[in-house]
Amino acid sequence: MPSLTDRDMTRVLTAGDPDPVVRVNSTGASSLFLTCEHAGRAVPASLGDLGVAPEEMERHIAYDVGAEGVARALAERLDAALILQRYSRLVIDCNRPFEAKDCIVLQSDGTPVPANVDVSDAARRARYVEIHQPLHEAIATALDQRQAAGKRSLLVSVHSFTPVMRATGAVRDFELGLLYNRDGRLAERLAETFRASNPDVTVKLNAPYHVDDLSDYTIPVHGERRGIPHVLIEVRNDLINDVRGQQEWAERLAKPLRLAAAILEGTRDDH
Repeated sequence: MPSLTDRDMTRVLTAGDPDPVVRVNSTGASSLFLTCEHAGRAVPASLGDLGVAPEEMERHIAYDVGAEGVARALAERLDAALILQRYSRLVIDCNRPFEAKDCIVLQSDGTPVPANVDVSDAARRARYVEIHQPLHEAIATALDQRQAAGKRSLLVSVHSFTPVMRATGAVRDFELGLLYNRDGRLAERLAETFRASNPDVTVKLNAPYHVDDLSDYTIPVHGERRGIPHVLIEVRNDLINDVRGQQEWAERLAKPLRLAAAILEGTRDDH
């Protein structure tokens, strides 16, 4: 993994490129702490258009469609802090470790990414150090500050998924996935509280995929290693591809999240 000293070598972002990290409601009172790793579709000027057609950049391969809107609406409803990331996952996937093959993809769901072919080790390190690393430093710093202040944190990573995979034809015929790996406390409580208030919605645990140390970064690093309750939320993206859907799903999720957090805080076990 690149070290912090690699900052002196970086050259992907230029003066006109946006900062990768956005902080929202940093002083929010809620114990729930939100992240959104695939919020944006920005591409550094130095990489042009990645060789990817504009219509492809509208798809789930470029970012998590609707996830930013849901995350921001949740932050407002919950009075929760949120940290999100602006760059496209086709530049670098900020929810993968450096060593993962799909941290920088050659193709995604059948779409080639020409700018990612033959990326040098130095260029790969540069993307990681300039985009991925600042996001996770910001998350770690915020969680450290909350801990130092005696504030409890429950980590919620907000994502979305496509109903149909173009390359394989795989169909995801449910609305909400709640993901975890070694610690199911928050995911299981949220499944219970969400189902109670949304009986019309199909909720699945560990679908459309299962969290592990190579397919994810935020949950293993910031959730599991710290021992704090956590969940990765996946909402089907055709339900949140406009503002109305994003607001509706934030409303659906807010109360169940509060209740799940209260249950865990009421049965706290710090062994």
